[in-house]
Amino acid sequence: MSEKTTDVEERIISLLEREDIDYKRLTHEPVFTSKQASEVRGVPLHTGVKAMVLEREGDGLILALVPADHRVDLDSVGRCAGGEVELATPDDVLEVTGCEIGSVPPFGHKKPLETYLDPEVMENEIVNFNAGRHDVSVELSAEDLPLCIRSSGSDLTVEEIKG
Repeated sequence: MSEKTTDVEERIISLLEREDIDYKRLTHEPVFTSKQASEVRGVPLHTGVKAMVLEREGDGLILALVPADHRVDLDSVGRCAGGEVELATPDDVLEVTGCEIGSVPPFGHKKPLETYLDPEVMENEIVNFNAGRHDVSVELSAEDLPLCIRSSGSDLTVEEIKG
């Protein structure tokens, strides 16, 4: 585990406590896919939040959040974000978020990212996600997620972006 990853988890927990948001922190074996994460957490796959770092043509990195049982539709994100998007490189993801691919949370990154949230994520009572590490997850109320994203300094757009 790198120090950078620990910093992300600390930022997440600090924000949740500062905003007085109820949450659960779960440690578990390392997971690298959404399916593995749902199994080890003992929750339905659709309650997971998949956080994908994308590069917007000529305009830096953005974040797309979809239910873990869906894929991010790059064309939909591009239309919402005002330019073509593609997956960011692992090095860029680590530099901007402080996380390895597969452990990126929806907030708490080194630098706030313009964020696009698919509204289907909000249809869950609870959501869960990796906390910047492959072996730590956080669960919280879906209704608290937008507050957390905005409190982290990120601009938030809610728009259908799943495929």
